[in-house]
Amino acid sequence: YQDKEEVVLWMNTVGPYHNRQETYKYFSLPFCVGSKKSISHYHETLGEALQGVELEFSGLDIKFKDDVMQTTYCEIDLDKIKRDAFVYAIKNHYWYQMYIDDLPIWGIVGEADENGEDHYLWTYKKLEIGFNGNRIVDVNLTSEGKVKLVPNTKIQMSYSVKWKKSDVKFEDRFDKYLDPSFFQHRIHWFSIFNSFMMVIFLVGLVSMILMRTLRKDYARYSKEEEMDDMDRDLGDEYGWKQVHGDVFRPSSHPLIFSSLIGSGCQIFAVSFIVIIVAMIEDLYTERGSMLSTAIFVYAATSPVNGYFGGSLYARQGGRRWIKQMFIGAFLIPAMVCGTAFFINFIAIYYHASRAIPFGTMVAVCCICFFVILPLNLVGTILGRNLSGQPNFPCRVNAVPRPIPEKKWFMEPAVIVCLGGILPFGSIFIEMYFIFTSFWAYKIYYVYGFMMLVLVILCIVTVCVTIVCTYFLLNAEDYRWQWTSFLSAASTAIYVYMYSFYYYFFKTKMYGLFQTSFYFGYMAVFSTALGIMCGAIGYMGTSAFVRKIYTNVKID
Repeated sequence: YQDKEEVVLWMNTVGPYHNRQETYKYFSLPFCVGSKKSISHYHETLGEALQGVELEFSGLDIKFKDDVMQTTYCEIDLDKIKRDAFVYAIKNHYWYQMYIDDLPIWGIVGEADENGEDHYLWTYKKLEIGFNGNRIVDVNLTSEGKVKLVPNTKIQMSYSVKWKKSDVKFEDRFDKYLDPSFFQHRIHWFSIFNSFMMVIFLVGLVSMILMRTLRKDYARYSKEEEMDDMDRDLGDEYGWKQVHGDVFRPSSHPLIFSSLIGSGCQIFAVSFIVIIVAMIEDLYTERGSMLSTAIFVYAATSPVNGYFGGSLYARQGGRRWIKQMFIGAFLIPAMVCGTAFFINFIAIYYHASRAIPFGTMVAVCCICFFVILPLNLVGTILGRNLSGQPNFPCRVNAVPRPIPEKKWFMEPAVIVCLGGILPFGSIFIEMYFIFTSFWAYKIYYVYGFMMLVLVILCIVTVCVTIVCTYFLLNAEDYRWQWTSFLSAASTAIYVYMYSFYYYFFKTKMYGLFQTSFYFGYMAVFSTALGIMCGAIGYMGTSAFVRKIYTNVKID
């Protein structure tokens, strides 16, 4: 800024303190606007539009390094309707948010007396702005001027601005909004350490299974060379070796299965890239930048979806590859947009700022049809041509082998239910911190922790699904594809169940809008996490199955 240059105070939203997502335009309450009308250009990003950012000019005249003594900027003519609106807002603990130079400022609308009979409005905004050189580095708001709400009176709204020199560097100006004591708590470190010990245990278990089976194989091969043909025919084939002719049989419903695997690989790629970008760029300092980045990265990684989904479908002998490509491309966008569309109806009914504008909906649809779909097609063609040939180590029998009776705990349904417990156990502490940053007023900034947790989740998921699959194949059940996917994906069920606990015991949310918003988007988050875990589990298990059957010599 130059000295005396215009500094814009943007009024964003107002809403109940306990319902962070239930926000309305600031001027939906009968506040009055300052006298200044014209300002320089304003532009909104896609992320801001989707997150319900509603910046409106306050009309206050603020200039860089120019102090303003207490000045009345407008007058509210308080009739009964306006008074009732303010009283309702005060009863529901309404807060408002403003921005100066992209720095957020929060203030409370008013307060009630101890009996709850009289209600008071704060009428005086006392702004203290810190500057370092020619940059704004700090903003503080003090609400003063408590005025009792009485119908048919006039209430004068005033403001003052005090500029003070600050030693805060411009790049560190968001540090005061962060909460290191919350995010870098001992529990956070302990949970990472705990998960790391689980990883060592599981990797050891999987290594032991691999070494044990392969060692037995090699011992058997050396013995076979000394046997005659009669003994060899009566050999000690048992357990997982019995199903070598069926283990590479295509999964049931290959079209849906390959679409889920492709989508899961893409979600993993998006998560990995966005976390790395967030670690480097400090995305939390700009409104909507995290969401805008995630949308851009999701669109850009569409070839990953096409490649893994298309190649798997081709290897399983699928013929309707165009249909598979469409389902793979639109599986996640349809789920997210469908939920957003449903919640949008409620937001429109409530006149909330969370209602997504029609133009933004059209922009998102254009990204789906003109960016995601063509890139998915490119990935699918590459996947079919480069790795679409079935190159299994064992020949698939013409007739499927009957699956023998087994104990109840070896049934795929039981394995699926138990498979998600350990992956959920490795991430549930981190879930608390992520939920608190999204559903409360904490800014999440410890993306290094998040990256560690993502790596731990991947290793735990792969190890657990390998162990589950090994037990299933030992029971001579060759339906491992869906079992490995679903046993890893069942983590999502536990995360969604945890979200119920979080809602009822850790928050004070209330009302139809906030409840539908919370459970709708938690369902989307849990499903996306489940699809990602399922794909990771399947890919790891597929490599394991291929490895152990490569070492089995079959005539």
